[in-house]
Amino acid sequence: MAALTGLAAFPGAFMTSSLSSAATASALQALKPSPRMPVLFVGHGSPMNAIEDNAWRRSWQAMGAELMARAVQPQLILCVSAHWLTRGGWQLTGMANPKTIHDFGGFPQALFDQQYPAPGAPQVARSLASELKSPATGGALGVDEGEWGLDHGTWSVLKPMFPKAQIPVMQLSMDYSRAPAEHYALGQQLKGLRERGVLIVGSGNVVHNLRASRRGSAANEAYDWATEFDTVVQEQIKKGQLGALQDFQKLGAVAQQAHPTHEHYLPLLYAAGAVLPSEMPRFFNTGYQSASISMRSVLWG
Repeated sequence: MAALTGLAAFPGAFMTSSLSSAATASALQALKPSPRMPVLFVGHGSPMNAIEDNAWRRSWQAMGAELMARAVQPQLILCVSAHWLTRGGWQLTGMANPKTIHDFGGFPQALFDQQYPAPGAPQVARSLASELKSPATGGALGVDEGEWGLDHGTWSVLKPMFPKAQIPVMQLSMDYSRAPAEHYALGQQLKGLRERGVLIVGSGNVVHNLRASRRGSAANEAYDWATEFDTVVQEQIKKGQLGALQDFQKLGAVAQQAHPTHEHYLPLLYAAGAVLPSEMPRFFNTGYQSASISMRSVLWG
């Protein structure tokens, strides 16, 4: 089961996170029943959002503070990032100390210096890998014990939200060789984890076309095709038509412009699959970066 590097990552510095003994000791051993956790889809955009003082990052900080102020906090964060693609199956990170991956290039050293030393949960990873079933084969998922870690699709949003890095974090890869419907189906399997203390986070973008990006564009500026695609997705979410999200390619040329490659859209399908029919969405960060990246984010529950 190989990890893809062409779409998932750019050459960069892979640096191992250092964990305190206290953080290591707090690594989760087993999931316990809890009140239902929410589901998040976060538009992550540029990696620089992790360190710049901008509206996107401030919104993530506010969302994290809101979630941590709830009566019950997550036992585990399960993140599906656009930047961990596999072929031939799905994997869960299963290391005790997941490294902070700097899977990008051409950015300031300050971004490469960032670390997010959240603990992992190896025993939980092995348990969930057996419990969750591949939509393609019906078999167990794989467990990655060292190759991956936390890529920037995960840490760039979790660090502003949960800066203390105390909640164990696990990533779920996406098998990029599989149809969108299978990604949505695996997302539906995650639904039950929410009542076992797991915060589900999908990290991608509703619209993502780097080839068409216009640096310096205002947050309310976007291409017509970008706003058209974003509006269709928004309406489907508002109406609770979450199953329709997996049919995005039926939008034809608009979908192709919004996603020349669709790895940034797929995390939305995992988040949507984990939502209950009665749950109403709450949108935030409803704007654009570089005219071709929708930052639209959603909270359910």
